[in-house]
Amino acid sequence: MADRMHGRPAAPTETTISSANWDSRDLTGERYENVLFMDTDMTEASGVGAAFTDCTFRGVRFNASTHTDAAFLNCTFVRCGFFDATFSGCKLVGGLFDGCTYDLLKVKGGDWSFTGLPGADLRRASFTDVRMREVDLMGARCAGAEFRGVDLSGAFLHKADFSGCDLRGSDISGMDPFTVELGRAVIDPYQAIVLATALGLDVRD
Repeated sequence: MADRMHGRPAAPTETTISSANWDSRDLTGERYENVLFMDTDMTEASGVGAAFTDCTFRGVRFNASTHTDAAFLNCTFVRCGFFDATFSGCKLVGGLFDGCTYDLLKVKGGDWSFTGLPGADLRRASFTDVRMREVDLMGARCAGAEFRGVDLSGAFLHKADFSGCDLRGSDISGMDPFTVELGRAVIDPYQAIVLATALGLDVRD
């Protein structure tokens, strides 16, 4: 299993919800803490303001689910499916994702800072106006993905592949063009100056 940054262990769980059918469940206002969710079906679940704290999700299907202003704080996701899932204005601070699938995942706004996505295949995912400070994207496959207006300051990006990725409006000041793949990436003029400076070029009028 992937490790959290700085070696932080996963939070211990105290209760287990196993093989539950939460298909199309309304999660509005629900609260869970230190719960292990095993093989739970959350397909097309939705809701506003749900809160999961120090929870672990193993084999959970979030496919086509919609989460608005929800919080998944310091949670762990192992072998979960996020096909066509949408997170709007959600907080996933301190989370860790391991062996998950993210096809057509859409993240709009919210805070995903200090989240671990090492080696994640995000090629068909989109992140828009998301705070992702100090996120772990080392070795992540983001070719062709969308990271628009994303705060990636302090992010761990070693060996990440952003080729063909739309990065416009994002903070890429921490990107090392010598260790990150950026071929055919779409950037704005300001970002071009940032990368040129990182390459040691002297940019003048």
